[in-house]
Amino acid sequence: MTIKLLLVDDHFIVINGLKYFFETHPNIQIVGHALDGEEALQQVRDLHPDIILMDIKMPKIDGIEATKRITKEFPHIKVIMLTSFSDRESILPAIKAGAIGYQLKDVDPDILMETIVAAMDGKKSIHPEVADKLMTLVAMEEEAESRRHDLTLKEKEVLYHITLGKSNKEIAADLQITDKTVKTHISKILGKLEVQDRTQAALYALRNNWFK
Repeated sequence: MTIKLLLVDDHFIVINGLKYFFETHPNIQIVGHALDGEEALQQVRDLHPDIILMDIKMPKIDGIEATKRITKEFPHIKVIMLTSFSDRESILPAIKAGAIGYQLKDVDPDILMETIVAAMDGKKSIHPEVADKLMTLVAMEEEAESRRHDLTLKEKEVLYHITLGKSNKEIAADLQITDKTVKTHISKILGKLEVQDRTQAALYALRNNWFK
């Protein structure tokens, strides 16, 4: 069985390196390449690949947004992220966007080949370094969600206003409570979130997407 592969990366040196590697695999057919997510979407519609190797940081439309759109429009096409980034802002959004694999660019070429074959069978493959971070991130998300549930409705309202950069007086006026009550709520919020000040509390809430 021949696997039709589309390469998406904004660096020609990466594209050419991948082409050179896959030339030695007769069951891989590189049907095309794209230099950004926007071009990738058009190539997918024209070329109908089986697998896409997708970079993340690219101009116009990044790899995560492109993956989201591709997997929604073409759910049978498998997207494997091939990137240099293993941070929280890359891993979780990529997985949530529908990527079936996540490999770093330092991956052993044979492992990359195994990832592609596994993807054709509907199996997920993740770089060990990414898997470790993913487990940590999931644990952190669960902890954050637990802390969120610890907050009362009024404390959540106060915290939301804090994320908007409002002062205690403004919060008191908006929620029709006294300044003293606002201070009490903030004190309890800091304790429950285990942070030192209102700025850290706001960052914690925003980082965990509590108020989308």
